[in-house]
Amino acid sequence: MTAHGTDRPLPLSVDRTSPVPLYFQLAQQLEAAVEQGRLAPGALLGNEIDLAARLGLSRPTVRQAIQTLVDKGLMVRRRGVGTQVVHSQVRRPLELSSLYDDLEAAGQRPATAVLRNTTEPATAEVAAALGVAEGSEVHLVERLRSAHGEPMALLRNHLPQGLVPLHTEELEATGLYRLMRAGGITLHSARQSVGARAATAGEAGALDEEPGAPLLTMGRVTYDDTGRVVEFGSHVYRAARYAFEFQLLVRP
Repeated sequence: MTAHGTDRPLPLSVDRTSPVPLYFQLAQQLEAAVEQGRLAPGALLGNEIDLAARLGLSRPTVRQAIQTLVDKGLMVRRRGVGTQVVHSQVRRPLELSSLYDDLEAAGQRPATAVLRNTTEPATAEVAAALGVAEGSEVHLVERLRSAHGEPMALLRNHLPQGLVPLHTEELEATGLYRLMRAGGITLHSARQSVGARAATAGEAGALDEEPGAPLLTMGRVTYDDTGRVVEFGSHVYRAARYAFEFQLLVRP
């Protein structure tokens, strides 16, 4: 199989002796090709009939495999065009790294639009997270992070006032953690919570989703090497484009 938009052949095969369903075997190989960049965003898959004939599969089996990736948001069916690769899902490890660095490492070409870069009185939640008095001035940065031209996440970060200079043009050019490190902050550890909820109308508009669409949420309080709180982050991510990965160990 060769996808339109790339001249590299895509090797595919199925193992009929395996207990894994044939459609799932094919779906896994196609998903791996998307994640590894062998099927780039915008690439068109070949004809389903030709693919079925090549692999000796029925057309419904091939269609089910492709539909699996459509349901995951990795591909989309366009009338008159065919099945097109949209993007790969970002799988982010739970470690003290920034979204910008994770996207860049995954070859996702991150871009940032700064929505707000200002100071405001700390709410009770922000004050408790940063360890400052409620109502005291704190720095607020709100950004829309995109990859491959698609919105990925809305990021809201509160920092202690005067911690490090944060200029809008720099925030749009790189990640917050890079700027903090450049300003002499040594990031050491963080407390983080991950959840999910429905998108508000405003969030849906910014993230190109429908109101009520599922969003992943992340709250993070970050400490430097002296134990000082240097950041409180409250972020929402498109669930179809984003996943957190956990490593679980058995207790001895």
